[in-house]
Amino acid sequence: MTLGKIIELLNCQIISGAVDLQLDIKSAKASDLMSDVLTYSGPGKLLMTGLTNIQVIRTCDIAGICVVIFVRGKKPLIETVELAKTCKIAILATRLSMFEACGMLYSNGLKGVTITAPAQ
Repeated sequence: MTLGKIIELLNCQIISGAVDLQLDIKSAKASDLMSDVLTYSGPGKLLMTGLTNIQVIRTCDIAGICVVIFVRGKKPLIETVELAKTCKIAILATRLSMFEACGMLYSNGLKGVTITAPAQ
């Protein structure tokens, strides 16, 4: 799914960053626990969260996530926006709850990142 389609589906506002509307997003993560974002390391390029602090961007930088969508109409702190610009991470916002946003993306074909069980 393209980032442009995601922006359209979730009625996102672009907060910061260079937004490549043609960026292909194959999977996404959704969490308010940054330790879970790091644990569920996979090909997800997009994170949905309600946290707006600078640690979100630091975590995304480590995890290779290039797009953050803040849910529930939350707006990031200025420090968060500045670090996102430095890290080349696009910041978007939607008024939808995390549950609604995830459901909308999933029902339109976007998959989530999951931990695969170790082989037995």
